[in-house]
Amino acid sequence: MSKTLIFTNGTIITPDATVVGDVVVTGEKIRAVGRDLTIPIGSEMIDLENGYLLPGFVDLHLHGAGGADFMDGTTEAFRTVLECHARHGTTSCTPTTTVASHARHMAFFEQVKKFQDADPVGSRVLGAHLYGPYFAKEARGCHPAADVRPPTFEDYAPYLEMSKYLRTATVAPELPGAAEFVKACRQKGVRCNAGHSHATFEQVEEAIGWGIQHVDHLFCAMSDRARLRQTQTYPMRAGLMEATLYFEELTTEIIADGKHLNPALMKLAYKIKGPNRLAIVSDAMRGMDMPDGQYVFGPPDSEAIVWKKDGVGITPDGKALASSVTAIDHGLRTFVATTPVPLVSAVRMVSLTPARIAGVEDKVGSIEPGKYADLVWTDKNLEIRGVWIGGRAVSR
Repeated sequence: MSKTLIFTNGTIITPDATVVGDVVVTGEKIRAVGRDLTIPIGSEMIDLENGYLLPGFVDLHLHGAGGADFMDGTTEAFRTVLECHARHGTTSCTPTTTVASHARHMAFFEQVKKFQDADPVGSRVLGAHLYGPYFAKEARGCHPAADVRPPTFEDYAPYLEMSKYLRTATVAPELPGAAEFVKACRQKGVRCNAGHSHATFEQVEEAIGWGIQHVDHLFCAMSDRARLRQTQTYPMRAGLMEATLYFEELTTEIIADGKHLNPALMKLAYKIKGPNRLAIVSDAMRGMDMPDGQYVFGPPDSEAIVWKKDGVGITPDGKALASSVTAIDHGLRTFVATTPVPLVSAVRMVSLTPARIAGVEDKVGSIEPGKYADLVWTDKNLEIRGVWIGGRAVSR
């Protein structure tokens, strides 16, 4: 007989409101939410101590933690990253690649397959996010240049053979072969993002027609009017940043670690895109939950070196940021503390909105009967007190 948990004496954050009541969990699913519920005999009572009960966080963009990176391509590395992020409230995620060789990507996919098909070990694996290698070289950020390449059928055909385990793929729309790649992905049911791109506004508009639906980390590693002005004659032209804000068809995400974007940019993104089209992601690399120091970004043989310092990853020359070193719980606290956005809307941006972007909102992303009991208990300062994935407590 399945065990029943009763979460009580707290404020429940639902998609549209706060509710003072109870949540009943039987087995791995939520059974009921509200007041004056029938409590089965023998249920385990969990006292929330006047704190919050949030839906588990859904991270669409994460690379590593605890000294490991998904691109290490090993079972041990995947387990380390997934367990680290779970302790921070990320109950579902899309493990994200970096720019690397084809062989490294295939090793990564084998691990995604293993963890996606098994019961959750740490964060629930929703499928892979193929984030590199199809970037514009001039917009690659800290990714190494050697393996940046345009999409060709010969290169991506093996990835699409793993389409059951590939949820999202990123491409710079201006690359040769980008249209064919996006159309091939969409035929396989794979969602497509634009990212690490200096595409023009017009190129982004065309890419929406191919099937691009989402844009990676708004304001970071993308074309904007200032960059295009350096190479274009007047009148100045708009780029990926402006297109992301303009087109209602596009959803997007921000790294809300307090280092990548200042509050004004976060408020601007929220004002234009709103909580239903703007997600918060971690973009965390292997330095998360580790001491300050030097780390490899991506697989262990990568030439990309990143320093963790002052709460963020930076390039060795100190001139640019290079991934985050904090999880989504930190991003949520930072966003709530530095913007006027209501708590319910901010929580939606780390749960139901990314779940919808990933196409899994019927299973995760909100505290509703029938969904997985992926739950996060926090105090009033949004510091985590407990995490449950499928009704099972995460060891902290």
